[in-house]
Amino acid sequence: MPEDRHGLRFSLDASAEIAPEGSPNATVAARATELSLRGCYFKLASPFPLETRVLVKIFHENEYFEAKGNIVHVTPASGMGVAFREIKPHCKNSLQQWILSALHNHNTEEEEASAW
Repeated sequence: MPEDRHGLRFSLDASAEIAPEGSPNATVAARATELSLRGCYFKLASPFPLETRVLVKIFHENEYFEAKGNIVHVTPASGMGVAFREIKPHCKNSLQQWILSALHNHNTEEEEASAW
């Protein structure tokens, strides 16, 4: 559970779709691998340029999340970090539930490790 300047990030393994905001039909498939209340890291072979405005969709645990964001970090040929700008109101609950679940899983793993 790495910590960044905006808070805690949690591991996630979820399918995702990302599209430039001006071209919503130009969707690219990705994997969401780290999640926070403020953003997400996506693994994909051809990340978008820094500062691109994007539409993000994440699918995890039979839930759906959608937000507008900005590309704030790019790792060439590997992935990109997106800072959420605008989260659809009905999606905020999904995001919060995923983070609570990740926090619970992290705490359970720490308890099991300390038992040894």
